[in-house]
Amino acid sequence: MDSISHYKDILLVLGTAGIIVPLLMRWGVSSILGYLIVGILLGPDIMGTLAEKLPALQAIAFSTNADFTFLGELGVVFLLFLIGLELSFERLNTMRRYVFGLGGLQVVVTVAAISLAAIYFGLSSQSALIFGMALSLSSTAIVVQLLSEQKRLGSQTGRATFSVLLMQDLAVIPMLMLLGVMTGGSQANLVSGIAQALLQAFTAILLIIVIGRFALRPILKLVAGTQSPDLFMAAVLFISIGTGAAATLAGLSMSLGAFIAGLMLAETEYRRAIEAIIEPFKGILLGAFFLLVGLNLDLVSFFEAPVQIAALAIALLCIKSLIVYVLARVFGIGRAASLESALLLGPCGEFAFVIIAAAIASGALQRGSDQTVLLMVTLTMIMLPILAHISSRLRPRFSRKPAQHYEAPETELANHVIIAGFGRVGTLVASMLDEHKIKFIAVDGDAAVVDRERKSGKPVYFGDATNLEFLKKCGLAQAKALAITMDNPVRADDIVKVARTANPELKIIARARDERHAMRLYQLGTTEAVPETIESSLQLGEALLVETGVPMGLAIAAIHERRDGFRKMLGRPDRREQVKNARNRLKQRMP
Repeated sequence: MDSISHYKDILLVLGTAGIIVPLLMRWGVSSILGYLIVGILLGPDIMGTLAEKLPALQAIAFSTNADFTFLGELGVVFLLFLIGLELSFERLNTMRRYVFGLGGLQVVVTVAAISLAAIYFGLSSQSALIFGMALSLSSTAIVVQLLSEQKRLGSQTGRATFSVLLMQDLAVIPMLMLLGVMTGGSQANLVSGIAQALLQAFTAILLIIVIGRFALRPILKLVAGTQSPDLFMAAVLFISIGTGAAATLAGLSMSLGAFIAGLMLAETEYRRAIEAIIEPFKGILLGAFFLLVGLNLDLVSFFEAPVQIAALAIALLCIKSLIVYVLARVFGIGRAASLESALLLGPCGEFAFVIIAAAIASGALQRGSDQTVLLMVTLTMIMLPILAHISSRLRPRFSRKPAQHYEAPETELANHVIIAGFGRVGTLVASMLDEHKIKFIAVDGDAAVVDRERKSGKPVYFGDATNLEFLKKCGLAQAKALAITMDNPVRADDIVKVARTANPELKIIARARDERHAMRLYQLGTTEAVPETIESSLQLGEALLVETGVPMGLAIAAIHERRDGFRKMLGRPDRREQVKNARNRLKQRMP
């Protein structure tokens, strides 16, 4: 029966992700808030109570001990892994002033302010410090997901906010170590204990980076060489979760280990293929995390003193937001971005549960004294999507000039060409684009080819061009054109189908094996199909005409006329009609 109960909870998670949340999103509710609402409604305090009177409702109520916490943890791990892939060490280095300056000051000042307030209300200095550390942290999972959905991680708000969140994640390490020192009975060892914790954390991070530099890329190259998508997916999941597990053994958080692994893979040719694999897993697993936040809201305890708990939660939000706003302004961040960062970082985060649970387990905090604080944490996290909506509405009023975005890295392309297949034809096409200074990104499924071309400085990535998610990571929506140069007709057809449906305006130029293949490509939506047999014949005919005395201009004109004739014969459709048909196919696929 226990196993059936576990399956029921997993089915409820999947049903929420696949049915309920999409319905709520159609009504204007964000996905995060949707998961939180479902977690509250289907939790033990509402649906569980109703199920006691109507047993039939038990089927749609989460168990009182819903055992899918590990799914939520994996969601946060994959989220940080993807963020590492997007950042890279170079971009992280440019953010060091915000990470260690703004982030470091935010942690120190907030811990001090909350601890002093707790002492003022009668708590012991030890309990006050524990609550100060726990409440100073914000929600990396929710905030980063919100900014990612809005595609604003590269904005000034996104960079400042993520820098603070990253520093908070780093600060969790000495905080947890400090709990052990508190229960050790020797205050004289406090400084040495913190120093030892920091040294241990630094050593662990350094080892992960060194081992990863020499091991991760060769592993992916080996697996990619098998041409097996299943094995490549297994290797990616192993790396993301495995580095997180290794970090946990060293006393760090799983999410921090995964973040470092993402940073190490950010500059490799496998980055975009990895993103396409991890993205779907991240979405559903993060949904489980947000569901857990809603389930953990103890409504019974809340309604015993709702005014007091709500007032404390609002006071906490105001204190944290004010600190962030003032510090952000000191660091030269604009008013609008400072306000938005303040509202996003004001609520508490998931690590508050970790620190308080560790404090109780170590004996540094008495069991039962944490209920009000945990309610405050959960309430503020639930308010986060609402605060994000408010901040987006207030941003234009506080902004003196249009929102400032940092320059995108070279891998974030727009108005570029995607080359699918980087063999001899793809290489020649790329050289012509280079000659005319047209930006491009090439993809190929042969790991050896990708490795060779990357060494020569070409922007070539390993991946499957028939995978829509992968093409999106290559900037399909912003691309100027797609060139399909591979000699595999079936794969070329599949790429055309995926790309044309996703982007009706995209110009697709495809290599065709023969006349019949060209006709099929035109029917699928290709803008221009180039049959190898016809094109080689035309070039041969042009050379022959010139060599037999026909003037160059007349020879070229004759070849162009013959080429146009072949295009009409092969059924090259009208461009406007082609776009219209593609849009209709896209509408049919939309829910």
